[in-house]
Amino acid sequence: MKIFNTMSRRKEELEPIIPGQVSVYVCGPTVYNYFHIGNARPFVVFDVLRRHLISQGYKVKYVQNFTDIDDKMIRRANEEGITIGELADRFIQAYKEDSAKLGVTPADVHPRATEHIGQIIGLVKKLVDKGAAYESRGDVYFDTAAFPRYGCLCGQNLEELENGARIEIDERKRSPMDFTLWKAQKPGEPAWKSPWGMGRPGWHIECSAMSMHHLGKRFDIHCGGQDLVFPHHENEIAQSEAATGFPVVKYWMHNGFLNIDNQKMSKSAGNFFTVRDILNEFNAESVRLFLLSAHYRSPLNFSREQIQQADATLKRLYEARDRALFLNSHADGAASSAEELAEIAAARQKFTDAMNDDMNTADALSAVFDLVYTLNVSIEKNPTRESLAAWLSAFSFCCGILGVVTKEPDAVPDEVQRLLDERASARKERRFADSDRLRDAMKALGYAVEDTPNGQKVKPI
Repeated sequence: MKIFNTMSRRKEELEPIIPGQVSVYVCGPTVYNYFHIGNARPFVVFDVLRRHLISQGYKVKYVQNFTDIDDKMIRRANEEGITIGELADRFIQAYKEDSAKLGVTPADVHPRATEHIGQIIGLVKKLVDKGAAYESRGDVYFDTAAFPRYGCLCGQNLEELENGARIEIDERKRSPMDFTLWKAQKPGEPAWKSPWGMGRPGWHIECSAMSMHHLGKRFDIHCGGQDLVFPHHENEIAQSEAATGFPVVKYWMHNGFLNIDNQKMSKSAGNFFTVRDILNEFNAESVRLFLLSAHYRSPLNFSREQIQQADATLKRLYEARDRALFLNSHADGAASSAEELAEIAAARQKFTDAMNDDMNTADALSAVFDLVYTLNVSIEKNPTRESLAAWLSAFSFCCGILGVVTKEPDAVPDEVQRLLDERASARKERRFADSDRLRDAMKALGYAVEDTPNGQKVKPI
């Protein structure tokens, strides 16, 4: 498998640090509100990465954090008159509910920053002891000048970053680009005891401490949105490498931006949508399919029309799956042609090749529709049980990795099945008036009947 490494700006062959095992860290939400549709893209995209790696035989350890202490959390908790812990608990539960609806598999570990204060303080202290950080009035800052590689991820050096930055002069810092590792306590803020006085961690240090604690001082893949390249991930690299003396992360993966109706999402523009809002209006699987419709590194434009298109696509996939299940229940045991089985195998291989090429979900979806096409062609040739079993296996494999077409077919109610059996007898005995009456009775119960060469096919209207 090849993945695009943001650090090298090229596709690289995945060669895990430990053969057969892949360690993945994904930046999770700051839990002060419901997560928005832009957040949903990396959650879904990298869930698919995990599924694909497992399908290829890798043992995957997948860590996604919760940032449960920062300025936004403190502000909202104070506004509501509750603790940050109570606020975090509420929105972590909301995240679990909304991400589950999107089909996102829970991480192996969901660390919370406030549960890793000891590791964070230990890491900050190591940086201070090494001369890569300094204390100033109870705050601790990372000294960017002490890390020559600063800017390596975003492709700019320290001087270029300083020239392009709009940072207010802060006399507590040695350089405007120095960033906070530990913040001295302010009135009304939660705080923990540290060698520099009461305070709390800065945002960037949390992920370094948690990722290394759960995945070790070297791990394979660090994932997140493109907006995190600078400064968040740049700062992670600086503080982690300054502490360890070597690169901690082997591959950096970033998904592209998501716009709303071709505009950047923002509350001021009135186009800010939480996933919870969207799922009140649209099918969750359709939203997931939309998020996978473009290559993960490409920009993606959200609109209601795009979701409606994804919904129509999803219905086509379900119809194909249900048609294959129906045909399989009526098929004979004759051997399939080698050509038919080869076409199914080719579509499945095309899917895997697309996923192995930097997780190209757009081309992978194209391969799934190749499968749909092979089914439609084979129907005209009266497909056998062997070919249908091969088709269903390939279709299930592909959709399982994408996390779509996950719902089992609805069971036919007993009353509808009784009417269906009666109608079969009526047609066999050429009692067509009774057949039509029974069809209408099933329609009144919300089910349509289609007569096929393989028998009656019933489905919800």
